[in-house]
Amino acid sequence: MTYEEIIVEIKEVLELIRPYINRDGGDIEFVKFEDGIVYVKMMGACVGCAGFEDTLSELVEDTLLERVPGVIGVEHVW
Repeated sequence: MTYEEIIVEIKEVLELIRPYINRDGGDIEFVKFEDGIVYVKMMGACVGCAGFEDTLSELVEDTLLERVPGVIGVEHVW
């Protein structure tokens, strides 16, 4: 899978996840993919939410790791 194909897959998965984040008033934005790490920006109600880390690791990271070959982790950027 090429770098460009991986990015397309990442963005497709984020679109699948987005409604779950939106329903609680948050949002997620793809920033970049570098060295196996997906960098995302969590916005809206996600900022300052007590469940922020759980959402990032259990929903976003787990889903990307499962569905997109080449992804080894997810990091949040402010």
